[in-house]
Parts: sequence; structure tokens; C-alpha cells
Amino acid sequence: MTRYRLTVEYDGAPFVGWQRQDNGATVQGAIEDAVFAFSGQRVEVAGAGRTDTGVHAEGQVAHIDLATDRFDAVTVMNAINAHLRPLPVAVVSASVASPDFHARFSAIWRSYRYVIVNRRAPLALDLGRAWSVLAPLDVAAMSAGAERLIGHHDFTSFRAVHCQSKSPMKTLDVLQVSRHGERIVVEARARSFLHHQVRNMVGTLRLVGEGKWQPDDVTAALKARDRVAAGPTAPADGLTLTAVGYPD
Repeated sequence: MTRYRLTVEYDGAPFVGWQRQDNGATVQGAIEDAVFAFSGQRVEVAGAGRTDTGVHAEGQVAHIDLATDRFDAVTVMNAINAHLRPLPVAVVSASVASPDFHARFSAIWRSYRYVIVNRRAPLALDLGRAWSVLAPLDVAAMSAGAERLIGHHDFTSFRAVHCQSKSPMKTLDVLQVSRHGERIVVEARARSFLHHQVRNMVGTLRLVGEGKWQPDDVTAALKARDRVAAGPTAPADGLTLTAVGYPD
């Protein structure tokens, strides 16, 4: 049995998320079908992050086990990619991993990027990859609001009502907001996130950027431990899983 570590990128638009399910196409299912097509083995692909419907990835990490040692990592990568076409999913790197490596449980951090395009004109090139916000946004105010969320907190106000995490307690290591012309980028990093946590934080920070909320309102929402106290959920389009970290 050989374990292979894969780094995967994908456009989340055609999928109902990473995790295999019965109500539509998934990234996990697409990779598992591709592995079967070239190896004849039915495997379960373990992913580091269970991205939602429409969420993208450029640094998703996964692993598979094949009951053979005759495939080198490059062969596995090329064979999977050949059978993924024309789906917008690609294995961008592969390596042989130790048997105790686990894409999900070995991870020590995950990072996400959320992109807002802040202009009056509709999206063309960024359609499906960013949130179009027409009202001018104050990035300095958004940054001040983001600082209120960094650290170890009860993030109940920012978790989806159907979140399956056992605890709402999470440690948010990074939440940075920056402007690059019309693009506003929110970078978030933590060991793990609650369901919709990043999107709910971004939806809340938009209220601050529009001047409807003050940074103190973000603190109040956090302390309320009630989903209705925070802002709306930002669309999935703008969210990308950018990287997953592991111990050296």
C-alpha cells in the first residue's frame, strides 16, 4: 500500500462542494472516479478542507492509498489529470507520503482568501470568482473590525446554523484586509474554521466598510454568541482555499 499526497486546484462553480454526496457532482467524487479509471481501484480521497458549493481552491491538499508500489508520484498525477478532463480540477503536484500522513488530521493551519471587487461596473473577468460590491468600502474601518476577531474566541455568531463542529471555539491567527485598486482582499488563517465562518466574517466586515457598523459592533456581535447578531453570509464565489500547512 502506497500513500500519495496531492495538491489540488479547482473551480468550485460546477460542484456542490468537496465532499462526496448524492445531490450533485463533487470534487472528491471526480478525483475518486479518475483514480479508478487509471488504476481499477476504488479509493477514498481524504481532503484537508471540505469546501462548500461554489468555493474554489488553489492549494487543497488530499491523499489517496493505492494497493501497489509500481506508480511513481508523477505518473499518478498525470494519470489522474488525464481522467479529470474536461472538469475544472487539476492535481498540480504529487509526492509519496509516509503512512501516518493524513491530509486533514495532520494539518496545522489552513488559509483562505476572499475577494471583493468594489466598483459600480458589473463583473466580467472576475465573474464567479469575486463578490461584486457597489457601495464604496472603507478598508481601514474593515481592518479595524477584523482585528476584533483575531485570537481565541467563541465564534457562534459566525458559524452556520447547521455547522457540525463539536465546539464553536476557534483560534483565528490572521484576518487581514487590503485594497488593490478595485479589489479588496481578505486573508484568513487558522488551524480550522467553522462552517461558513470566513464568509460570515466577510459579510460582517462589509457592513463596517459601508459605515453601517462600527468596529465596536463587531465585538458586540462576537460576544453575543448568536448567529443573528452578526452580518450576512458573503457569497461563495469570492472564497478560495489557498494553502494548507503541515509540520516540517
